[in-house]
Amino acid sequence: MLSGSGPSTILLFSGAGMSLQGWEPLYPQIERLGTVFGWNRPGMQGSDPPRERQTGAVVLAQLRELVGYTGLEPPFVLVAHSLGGLYANLFARQYPDEVAGVLFLEATHPADHEVLKKHETHLTRALGKVLALPQVFFRPNLQSELACVEDTVREIEAAGPFPQVPLRVVTGGLTPRGWVMSPAAVAARRANQQELVRLSPLGEQVLAQKSGHFPQMTQPELVLRVLAELVAIS
Repeated sequence: MLSGSGPSTILLFSGAGMSLQGWEPLYPQIERLGTVFGWNRPGMQGSDPPRERQTGAVVLAQLRELVGYTGLEPPFVLVAHSLGGLYANLFARQYPDEVAGVLFLEATHPADHEVLKKHETHLTRALGKVLALPQVFFRPNLQSELACVEDTVREIEAAGPFPQVPLRVVTGGLTPRGWVMSPAAVAARRANQQELVRLSPLGEQVLAQKSGHFPQMTQPELVLRVLAELVAIS
């Protein structure tokens, strides 16, 4: 999906098993910040099922092919939610000259992958019930993506350094209930969110006090404000 206009080009990286509908609360305001490109990864909302293992390198190859069709030119502002944070992290390292800025929304840190395997599927389903999200958000592709998390983490570790670009990390301020995620997992993940901030000397953390794992849905105005500030300095 390509919409909006302006000198900045924004690439959206959805979370695990989520379609473009997960970004709807940001529209149409996000279109005023620049040209916005979003895509459904294989297996989501009408997309063809994945034909190969969905490692980060494969996902980025698919993305770059699609972006090439549009004629969009870098640099890009990367906006990534949850598992999409791993893909954006890898993109920034592999193509640093193509990145103007990065916005992580409750993004997965590479060190989260063990926590992710134990908690993410249950977390996603639980939050889906709490927020009464349509089941179209959650597709079978979730398993194929999560099955490749460790491969994607290894790709990130083998890639170059994260570029010194403006970086914002939006972290949900609400603590998941114990039946969703253990206190130890919550503490580890919060520490990893701070580690994400330190990827760039231009990194800052923003706490979304009223949000859990989906700040773009529960506090879209905050996300839009942070993105607008990021676009302005990128």
